[in-house]
Amino acid sequence: MIGRAGFPKHKFTYTNMRLLFIFFACLPFFSKENLPMKLGLLKYNGGGDWYANPTALPNLARFCNENLGTDFDTDYGTVEVGSAELFNFPFVHMTGHGNVVFSDAEAENLRNYLIGGGFLHIDDNYGMDPFVRPAMKKVFPELEFIELPFQHPVYHQKFEFKNGLPKVHKHDDKTPQGFGLIWEGRLVCFYSYESDLGDGWEDPEVHKDPAEKRRQALMMGANLVQFAFQQ
Repeated sequence: MIGRAGFPKHKFTYTNMRLLFIFFACLPFFSKENLPMKLGLLKYNGGGDWYANPTALPNLARFCNENLGTDFDTDYGTVEVGSAELFNFPFVHMTGHGNVVFSDAEAENLRNYLIGGGFLHIDDNYGMDPFVRPAMKKVFPELEFIELPFQHPVYHQKFEFKNGLPKVHKHDDKTPQGFGLIWEGRLVCFYSYESDLGDGWEDPEVHKDPAEKRRQALMMGANLVQFAFQQ
């Protein structure tokens, strides 16, 4: 169940109806055994390491449960791009360092998922950028990634990020940027570039990041989750 604190009531809209479609579609999957909802990790083809940060989503789920009042299962679900099970996950995370390839059927499935109310967070783990952009262009040929201004609500949820994304890892030493794909006024995909949020979500001993950097990454991740559910 989505948490009691941190998710205020909102006017019922057509967008809410589309999101409810996902909730009702996954009810047999989650409620039969009274299981909490899971965050999803997107498994894709092309040779890229979609599995790069195995401890990231469990830590993000735990952080959201503690700070947003959510009730996520800390054991995330792995889901393939073309699978019908994609609709069981209102929030899906995608990461990696290299190639990304979507078949026509996979691109159509991902498009239907996002148009239907789902949310995709893409996190460039370094080296993913030249591959993920054309892959997503196949999903939404009519859309372009646009850089979101610092005033965008995604940076002003439970936690305030007045200057946009936190810088977790150096990479090419560029300023981190947050890009979005917007469908009919709704942000359906958030792409974090030159930030590496997922590495910041991992266990402390994995990358040995300072505690404050890890907390900044987790806070931004929590903002993404909260925004995805209440936009």
